Amino acid sequence: MGTTFTVENRDQLVEAVAWAAAEQQPLEVIGGASKRGLGRPVQAAHTLDLSRLTGITLYEPEELVLSARAGTKLSEIEAALAEKNQMLAFEPADLSPLLGSAPDSASIGGALACNLSGPRRIKAGAARDHFLGVESASGRGELFKSGGRVVKNVTGYDLCKLICGSYGTLAVMSDVTVKVLPRPQKTYTVLILGLDDATAVQAMSRALGSPHEVSGAAHLPAPLAAGSDVSYTAKAGGAVTALRVEGPGPSVEYRCAALRRELADLGETEELHSQNSLAFWKELRDVRPLQAPAERAVWRISVAPNAGPEVVAAITEDSAYYDWGGGLVWLAMSAEGDAGAGRVREVLASVGGHATLIRAPLKVRAAEAVFQPQDPAMAALSARVKDGFDPHRVLNPGRMYAGL
Repeated sequence: MGTTFTVENRDQLVEAVAWAAAEQQPLEVIGGASKRGLGRPVQAAHTLDLSRLTGITLYEPEELVLSARAGTKLSEIEAALAEKNQMLAFEPADLSPLLGSAPDSASIGGALACNLSGPRRIKAGAARDHFLGVESASGRGELFKSGGRVVKNVTGYDLCKLICGSYGTLAVMSDVTVKVLPRPQKTYTVLILGLDDATAVQAMSRALGSPHEVSGAAHLPAPLAAGSDVSYTAKAGGAVTALRVEGPGPSVEYRCAALRRELADLGETEELHSQNSLAFWKELRDVRPLQAPAERAVWRISVAPNAGPEVVAAITEDSAYYDWGGGLVWLAMSAEGDAGAGRVREVLASVGGHATLIRAPLKVRAAEAVFQPQDPAMAALSARVKDGFDPHRVLNPGRMYAGL
């Protein structure tokens, strides 16, 4: 029987990892467990549970900085920021509903460990760009710190960037510090109705290349638009291409009007305001259009925007939508066999890009490459980095790649 180590402070965390390193007993590291189904199955008999390692330890709204323990729920952090009209600008997704885990279980540590970045990434950057400081235990059972409370404090090796996106395979975070930003006064969304995928990508490219500071650009084909909880989107009667504009009220109104004039040649346009606009982008952030049916596999594919429609057409006739101006494709297909892994990798080999299998049955995730396969040079580099941080392979072994 495996043991679950539920830690409540930094010392207990370090002690648990040091024991695992000394005994060479692998640990599965979990926070809220909202993303336990993301990645390859971890090969570990024991569990390191960070769900009680919680609490906001520092919040200075005037300095735009917040620190929290790694197990702190995203919802708690977002609520505290909302009171001061601030936000996590990288817009981390809550994948709990998509992955079938407990609602409202996503943690700040998990979001950073997976480098989760939402629709605003095209303007504000990824999660790692807002990750200022970290306190972690390496797989050697040694505590280390990196970064600080402001960007200029980051000297030498910026280990925050390395840990962000490592899925808990290099170190276990105990405390994190992130940059926060003011929430926009107004959030409107310009909708262009009825475009096919290729034309939608052209429209998003035009909008993003304009001077109107678009902070989100996405396209929902007709079947997915019809499933939205935003009534206007659901009743649009066709595909919806969405362009988000944020900022002071008069500026937002002016820029939306300008976008509608400049894109009028493409078709009918409309706008979403206030709560409808916020709800629409939250749906896209959390991949709600592909949550049901739950038995389908879900892929996250990053390609050059103009290649997106071609990639989707070559892989599947099932459901897909586009974010990041077309550069990010969320795609659902049958989970039978290899869940489309062979076809996805084959298509991307000809056009470039990379793909991650976000949702699939455990047996598929155990048999197929969940993350983009690495070339020999990159695989050797990954192994050396793993050796430096976790030579005994005790932290989430096999979560990203076999043997690491």
